Amino acid sequence: MSKIVSLKSDRLKVEVCLTPALLPLHKLENSVVVVIDIFRATSSICYGIENGAEAIIPVSHVEECAAYHGTGHLLAAERDGEVVEGFDFGNSPFAYTPEKVAGKTIVLTTTNGTHAIQLSRSAKRIVIGSFLNLSSLSQWLKDEHENIILVCAGWKNNFNLEDTIFAGAVVHQLKDEKYILDDAAIAAEDLYLLAKNDLAGFLSKSSHSERLKKLGIEEDIAFCLKIDETSAIPVLDGDKLVKL
Repeated sequence: MSKIVSLKSDRLKVEVCLTPALLPLHKLENSVVVVIDIFRATSSICYGIENGAEAIIPVSHVEECAAYHGTGHLLAAERDGEVVEGFDFGNSPFAYTPEKVAGKTIVLTTTNGTHAIQLSRSAKRIVIGSFLNLSSLSQWLKDEHENIILVCAGWKNNFNLEDTIFAGAVVHQLKDEKYILDDAAIAAEDLYLLAKNDLAGFLSKSSHSERLKKLGIEEDIAFCLKIDETSAIPVLDGDKLVKL
């Protein structure tokens, strides 16, 4: 009599979603989602929450952000790397200093990052990742003992290097916990290992890095690649990102 072999595994999974266009292929409701938009939305969100912002409300469209005029909130809108005219600021991390954001609620819309957050809303929980909070985020993920999906915001639903490399950095910190990695997670970690000794040099050839350089904001790029500048982990609570 032949043995029946069970293919079911109780081990937790780490998956990387390389672009929001692939989100329908993932079971978000069974996972903690980490949204990643290194240049610059999630870096700025982490920095703003670290610097005392009471909450950040992510919205998909400029019109949604504009609807908050007159509420006393700070309004931040970015498209194609530039601040949208008529708003307080965009998504440069240097706009999210304690002097500007402490105690404030910010309504934020960006080209890629806030779009990825909205598309991930069916997840068990959504947190925000950046190089700025890499270690604290990775440790928290280990402690949670949940399936993890690292969602790369990409550029207008296309793959990009910087988000994928950060996903690989998280995978690298988690892999000793015996997670099952999907192929995208394995590839992301391999990219990170290629890049980790010179992140700035490796990413200088990325398309989004080139876009930001043309706008004269190389300082933003350098800041977004700083590791463990913050420890705050922003988490989505209802419609607001708050400190975990």
